[in-house]
Amino acid sequence: MPVPFPPVEPPPSEWELGRLRPTPDDDLVGAGADLAPGTVLAAYRAGLFPMGLGVDGGRPLGWWSPQPRGVLDPDAFRERRSLRKARARFEIRVDTAFQEVVRRCGDPEREGRWITDEIAAAYAELHRLGWAHSIETWREDRLVGGLYGIAIGGLFAGESMFHAERDASKVALAALVDLVRADGDPRRIIDVQWATEHLQRLGVAEWPRERYLDALAEALHAPPIDFGSS
Repeated sequence: MPVPFPPVEPPPSEWELGRLRPTPDDDLVGAGADLAPGTVLAAYRAGLFPMGLGVDGGRPLGWWSPQPRGVLDPDAFRERRSLRKARARFEIRVDTAFQEVVRRCGDPEREGRWITDEIAAAYAELHRLGWAHSIETWREDRLVGGLYGIAIGGLFAGESMFHAERDASKVALAALVDLVRADGDPRRIIDVQWATEHLQRLGVAEWPRERYLDALAEALHAPPIDFGSS
């Protein structure tokens, strides 16, 4: 089924997540609420994202605003020659296997698992409404890597990525960068939540929370990213 564009705005949330205020040195802002589409979108628009506080990401729900925040300015992406060569080994598809990408990202064998069935169902509904997208790497008609996240205006909030072959997730990220910077709007950003060493080698930087929130306000007013859906 084609992903709607523009996305369908769901009913507003009954929770006022935008009023939550983080303490200076705490990533966790609040707990509770629900994963209704309107709630999740309101959270991203306020600089928050959900991740459970229980075992393997179970309830209660936590709402997070990292300090500092991992952010990739598309123009800061570092594409080394080895990655440019790796791109030729894979085919990029968008939104053709969203739920499978989420399932692979939430593999119970992965260390630090946090993607529960409830999270997967919530993002599947956001995908159906046109807000959540997957960037996929395929080889010989097999899904071998990918990432997924939420797109609102010029923001892409990355949630998770996986690879079954070397460089497959990095190639998916490179393809995402191409989409985000396609029209050259400098307000667009890619939020990666926390900056790992691996992501920092690709150009992700750690931004103070206030800098991220200021950039988010600009990004939300940028033209929406074109994922080629109809």
